[in-house]
Amino acid sequence: MTISSSLNASVAGLNANATRLATISDNIANSSTFGYRRIEADFESLVISGNGGGYSAGGVRASTQRLIDQGGSIVSSSNPTDLAVRDRGFLPVAQVSDLTVANGDPQMLLTTTGSFRTDSEGRLVTESGLVLLGWPANPDGTVPAFSRDTSAGLEPVQINVNQLTGEPTTSVDLGVNLPATETRFDSTGDPQQLSVEYFDNLGTSENISLEFTPTIPADGLSNEWTVALRDSAQNNALIGEYVLTFDANRDTGGTLLDVQTISGGPYDPTTGALIVDVASGPIEVSIGRLGTSDGLTQLSDSFAPLSIAKDGSPVGNMTAAEVDANGFVRASFDTGASRIIYQVPLVDLPNPNGMIAMDQQTYRPSTDSGTFFLWDAGDGPTGDIVAFARQESATDVAGELTDMIQTQRAYSSNAKVIQTVDEMLQETTNIIR
Repeated sequence: MTISSSLNASVAGLNANATRLATISDNIANSSTFGYRRIEADFESLVISGNGGGYSAGGVRASTQRLIDQGGSIVSSSNPTDLAVRDRGFLPVAQVSDLTVANGDPQMLLTTTGSFRTDSEGRLVTESGLVLLGWPANPDGTVPAFSRDTSAGLEPVQINVNQLTGEPTTSVDLGVNLPATETRFDSTGDPQQLSVEYFDNLGTSENISLEFTPTIPADGLSNEWTVALRDSAQNNALIGEYVLTFDANRDTGGTLLDVQTISGGPYDPTTGALIVDVASGPIEVSIGRLGTSDGLTQLSDSFAPLSIAKDGSPVGNMTAAEVDANGFVRASFDTGASRIIYQVPLVDLPNPNGMIAMDQQTYRPSTDSGTFFLWDAGDGPTGDIVAFARQESATDVAGELTDMIQTQRAYSSNAKVIQTVDEMLQETTNIIR
């Protein structure tokens, strides 16, 4: 019994070391595979209770585990849609073949890196056929609230390089100085003209004309102006008229003291803005808060448009798209404008090593991995997304070669035990003869 148990234990040792050698060979073969997670073999001893004080060798059993939570280092690349996850989290992807079949929502797979490029339909796809998934943004660039514990809201990230877009103007910030001397009793009272361009809902350029007319007093200075706003898209129709009074005190001289509405939207002293309705919709015009110099002022003797800032842009062609650290896919246009078109979340699980390993360095959640959750990149326990980057293989070739030498010696030793047991059995047979 003892001799036969030695034989069984050594055979088990051969099998266990063969399993370990298989994991080593897999790791070395994928030492240059981006995103590869190494697999590790663990040995567990088997114990057989002896009868009557004798001892029987139990042998060994090998188990394997892929260390999905241990990634490789990040290296830079030249492709803006080469993506890698830094620290914890996984990118959601799907097989292009699942989209072609169109039998429902594609199965979400997870990976940590990929070299994505647009295919014939503009989808971001890897050479191996993995398409990047994300939440689509609204036309204004905001991302709606999607459920975070399901992949139902995810869609293939699609970039239309021939897409045209224009952003309508919704706000204008005015920084203009009005000449204080023009409100003197002996002034001519000539109005000051200013034209501000804006873009309508169709990307067409229009203008809001502002005419500042001073109030001329009988003597002294009135420090008062009337501003009229007209819209070129409505044949220069009057869209707002306001009386502006400026402060003459030592500490706050030249700042707005009061704004009275004659027509148009009311002035909000909290924000320092008023709303006017142009042909394409309301526009918020910021003229500054009372007592501050962040908008309209009345100083000295010169009319000076110091700063005019507005949002919106004319119609332009999409020229490029990049993914930022927070997973937002931003499209850039030849007008200089940019807009969010998708958000790519990062998927996290309680036990990443419990996922099922698939081809192409992808993984599928399972009951052992726990329930997944979709986080904003850089939020919660997840890391961020690095563009122009790939994640290298987690294989340490030097360490694998060392393990291979140890495995070879252990295998040879087990084979030697089998050879010795065979010789001992032959001696036993000779005794009987």
